[in-house]
Amino acid sequence: MGESVAEATITSWLKEVGETIEADEAVLEIATDKVDSEVPSEVEGVLVEKLFDVDDVVQVGQTIAIIETEGEASASASRPEPAKATAPETPAVAEVEKTVVAAQETAAPIVSSGDRFYSPLVKNIAKKEGISQSELDAMPGTGKDGRVTKNDILGYLENRSAAPKTEAATPAPKSQASEPEKPKTAPVVASGDDEIIEMTRMGKLIAHHMVESVQTSAHVQSFIEADVTKIWNWRNKVKKEFAAREGENLTFTPIFMEAVAKALRDFPMMNISVQGDNIIKKKHINLGMAAALPDGNLIVPVIKDADQLNLVGMTKKVNDLAGRARENKLKPDDIQGGTYTVTNVGTFGSIMGTPIINQPQVGILALGAIRKVPAVVETPEGDFIGIRYRMFMSHSYDHRVVNGALGGQFVKAVKDYLEAWDSNREI
Repeated sequence: MGESVAEATITSWLKEVGETIEADEAVLEIATDKVDSEVPSEVEGVLVEKLFDVDDVVQVGQTIAIIETEGEASASASRPEPAKATAPETPAVAEVEKTVVAAQETAAPIVSSGDRFYSPLVKNIAKKEGISQSELDAMPGTGKDGRVTKNDILGYLENRSAAPKTEAATPAPKSQASEPEKPKTAPVVASGDDEIIEMTRMGKLIAHHMVESVQTSAHVQSFIEADVTKIWNWRNKVKKEFAAREGENLTFTPIFMEAVAKALRDFPMMNISVQGDNIIKKKHINLGMAAALPDGNLIVPVIKDADQLNLVGMTKKVNDLAGRARENKLKPDDIQGGTYTVTNVGTFGSIMGTPIINQPQVGILALGAIRKVPAVVETPEGDFIGIRYRMFMSHSYDHRVVNGALGGQFVKAVKDYLEAWDSNREI
């Protein structure tokens, strides 16, 4: 899955128990953030057991299914139990797991939401012990992203059982049992002529990430206009030769990416993340590049160590990632590890925008459309009006850790690199 990918969500099983599977044949489909992938079988055999269901989140390295190959014993007792396949358990936890498996499930089903994921084991313990959805949602979690772990729910049950019986028998007022409810949004009523379209899985992910980013970072913007006439003319001069020699189209994107990478090297405190009260200063400059997908959604593949690439290397990397994005062939690791993001809103005709920060980064730069406009040109002989190619750049940054001076200086550095372009540069 790639070294930076820790977990994935099962989106569909392509094979059922009892079906024969060929070597390298896809068994199931998984999703990591915005990338879908098929998981092929490494062996030929018969699928005898699925250890996870659709929508379960599994860690990289976990066993997700058992395939019986020719010559193996078919007795199910010889196969490891799912609960014991990942990590050793204490006797108390193992006993709870056995009880949960055997219990009749009569409580209302526990479901994961966009904000909180519950593992199958946590759901089963909650059902067995009569823990309600609201009670589980209010439970503090110590796992990744605040997830409720097995130990969290067992500790909660111990504290609950140790409380006086009179309190346990009488439900506490809602204000004491859980956090205050968030104000509910008024429902939108559809008329008979309206079409109701369910959001795609990626659409839901994007919506969640955008709301989470706005709630996490204090967004503020700086705008600046750059004269890119030299770059425009230089690209027109060399693009045919470059395409003939390298077999690649030279677009503006790698040129802008090179300037951003240089500016990040000059201002390393823009290449950071926030973790609690600590600032993580990133060693590598990994540039995210927003790219359009065939369905209209956007994805952000990452150019790793962008400051170490020359313009030819940057061009090849940009074209490769953009091409695989259009063909839905990106791998999970291609969208991981970004430290700063660039989005080209000019592709859609916008002259500027106010992009939302791609968490856990602290800045994102929007490139506006390049326009041919009349502008004041300063020369030793005096000022005059000339036709120039200009573009706006919109820099959104996290005001918790990036002040206006740093945010403005950074985008000014990008402008300076672009305007100082060498018209005689060889490539």
